[in-house]
Amino acid sequence: MRIYKVGGAVRDRLLGKPVTDIDWVVVGATTEEMLAKGFRPVGADFPVFLHPKSGEEYALARTERKSGRGYGGFTFHASPEVTLEEDLIRRDLTINAMAEDDQQNLTDPYHGQRDIEARLLRHVSPAFAEDPLRVLRVARFAARYAALGFTVAPETLELMRQLSESGELEALTPERSWKEISRALMEDQPQVFVEVLRACGALKVLMPEVDALFGVPQPPAHHPEIDTGAHTLSVLQQAAIHKQPLTVRWSCLLHDLGKGLTPEEEWPRHIAHELKGLRLIKAVNERFKVPRDCQELAVLVGEYHTHGHRALELKPSTLLELLQSFDVYRRPQRFEEFIAACEMDARGRKGREETSYPQADYLRGAATAARSVAVQPLMEKGFKGPELGEAIKRERLKALKAYKEAAST
Repeated sequence: MRIYKVGGAVRDRLLGKPVTDIDWVVVGATTEEMLAKGFRPVGADFPVFLHPKSGEEYALARTERKSGRGYGGFTFHASPEVTLEEDLIRRDLTINAMAEDDQQNLTDPYHGQRDIEARLLRHVSPAFAEDPLRVLRVARFAARYAALGFTVAPETLELMRQLSESGELEALTPERSWKEISRALMEDQPQVFVEVLRACGALKVLMPEVDALFGVPQPPAHHPEIDTGAHTLSVLQQAAIHKQPLTVRWSCLLHDLGKGLTPEEEWPRHIAHELKGLRLIKAVNERFKVPRDCQELAVLVGEYHTHGHRALELKPSTLLELLQSFDVYRRPQRFEEFIAACEMDARGRKGREETSYPQADYLRGAATAARSVAVQPLMEKGFKGPELGEAIKRERLKALKAYKEAAST
């Protein structure tokens, strides 16, 4: 029995990055031997065990063979005869196909260290093209390591293009796709994830609504970058720079989908794109079974982001309707995330990355003013039921009028 540290732990040590999760592969052992040493089995698909003390995962060396469509369409074979090299060759990228023993002696049969030095994301073998999930994984690694200068090797991008055209991407489950998408959006340069998907044709398959934004012009007075797709990437980049949560980043990606529906003869204007885009946002949310908090914020940002930009001009009644739509009285955090998404949208314009966004504080102040209306005095006056609701609304509107007047002086 020989035990090796494999994959990301080896890669990140060579890159000088912090090592968080450690995966181990065990060569020359049987399931019975692992159980005898106190390892606890997990997973029904292939032999993976938890260490009796550390709880880390140890997998028996295995080979795999394509047996069906999609990410799960594989059969695995594990036995003491499977070599370390045979286990490593089934991995996606050369930089993830290295192993080291307890003396940090490196086993690198597919030249991962060389590709680290060359800053290349390169597939290990032609079997890469058997797993459609790897298209998303490579794009995610490109987003993670873009700051270090990594790019996707041309021959790997070509395999990703073939996978995108094969129909295999449609076999991915929503859950697996969302797991990769959500992780990629939380990387330091999530816009690179979208760029790589677009470069290999996968964006057109997975999110045609986002792909349709590229090449669509916007008014240069408001959008010096002009191209809607380029703007979307910049907004996403700003969200990462400002360390926004996943809900905000997802909303930034989808906020302008309605502009992809504008007829060419109406370019570069996009009248009512906010409302037109709602069905597209909902379709993307449904396609990937996106968590509810991300779904809800994306729809609200899509519908109301221009309200955010025009906050200082809004009538008190419109401002009240906006606050009601977000239920700022019970869900203040969601409105705060909406403000953040609007600010990222404003900053995601060429040359305006550092521009101040006074609308943010104005909207926060408006929410505070509306929330300051006390309900108890109205109840003591005898209001109840629908009449109480109307009385609260009148008082909140009065508070917003006073707030707007004070802010304008």
